[in-house]
Amino acid sequence: MGENCIDIGEAAGYIYRLLESSETNLSGIKNHLKENGYDAQTAFMAMGWLAREDKICMDKNGNSWSIRLK
Repeated sequence: MGENCIDIGEAAGYIYRLLESSETNLSGIKNHLKENGYDAQTAFMAMGWLAREDKICMDKNGNSWSIRLK
């Protein structure tokens, strides 16, 4: 398994732990991951990972996305 797979999994863990404390929006997730050394592309891949695992729910509110744990 390549290094990128580990990075995406770790980023997914950061997102999951963030969402354990509260619902957030897409910008909040990207900013949180940026503070931890991840770029926006990795944030999107990590959210895809969590969505595929049926761990998150994403709702569109106007121009913003709200993300929370299921």
